[in-house]
Amino acid sequence: MPGAIYAEGLVKTFGDVRALDGVDLDVPEGTVLGLLGPNGAGKTTAVRCLTTLLRPDSGKAVVAGIDVLKHPNEVRRSIGLSGQFAAVDEYLTGRENLQMVGQLYQMKAKEAKARAAELLDRFNLADAADRPSKTYSGGMRRRLDLAAALVVSPPVMFMDEPTTGLDPRNRQQLWEVIQELVQGGTTLLLTTQYLEEADHLAHDICVVDHGRVIARGTSDQLKGQTGGERVEVVAHEREHIATAAEVLRGFGKGEVAVAEHTRKLTVPVTGGAKLLAEVIRELDARGVEIDDIGLRRPTLDDVFISLTGHVAEVADETNGQGADAKSKSRQEADK
Repeated sequence: MPGAIYAEGLVKTFGDVRALDGVDLDVPEGTVLGLLGPNGAGKTTAVRCLTTLLRPDSGKAVVAGIDVLKHPNEVRRSIGLSGQFAAVDEYLTGRENLQMVGQLYQMKAKEAKARAAELLDRFNLADAADRPSKTYSGGMRRRLDLAAALVVSPPVMFMDEPTTGLDPRNRQQLWEVIQELVQGGTTLLLTTQYLEEADHLAHDICVVDHGRVIARGTSDQLKGQTGGERVEVVAHEREHIATAAEVLRGFGKGEVAVAEHTRKLTVPVTGGAKLLAEVIRELDARGVEIDDIGLRRPTLDDVFISLTGHVAEVADETNGQGADAKSKSRQEADK
């Protein structure tokens, strides 16, 4: 039984650029799927196809049990969408923006007014409710945009990099709202370049690169693919590096990586904190002075680098900053 969001073999091209190259997705009801990938990977194109804003060249898409290609109007009535840029009327107040959305969905005026007040309070915008939204800060506009997407309490939500450009406090507030939505039964597809965000919010993660899903699984499953724990040691003196490497080889389950300029040595291990204590004792017995030592578990950053070959890029997609030259044409397609 397909989930609340289902895609099979989605393909979308823009000229010579294949923005989606056979994407498959399946999001169970009441869960969060994190769609993770670099600039130009195809994340936004996938969202636009699933939300009826773009028609795929081929493939199948079903949202809330409705065929996206056959019944796009019904899909639109069943979803909420918060894009990368706040889509609010800057000349209307926050309250007027939300009431207008409600009326566009044919809510009665009294109902739309009550829902607007509820959402303004929920998103900490009540004090600014009657100010024109052009006077709002960037974080306030993002919160208002998300509130607008929730006016009709849709069963399925799409959020395309909703926290890009927000400060940590506003990002945390949006995370709390997202968690409340999912606890209430909402299904969410979230695209993000913030690896911490995917780790914190998503039940499952799909890593997309060059229009294809290259890995999927829970955060722990993906981390497990990159290897287990590692011991990291920073030697106090360069002349201690060789001895420290010899000690680590005795405990490690693989090659010892040495960064001479930082005096850092890293080796994969098994055994956790107990093994770390043994390493410390052996280093001390061999007269190796250290500045730092720690047991490091894989992060989503490690997963991302191992799968895509580079770090995640948090950048302004309107000008392509932070993206390499190879992906610039893909970024244009992904807008």
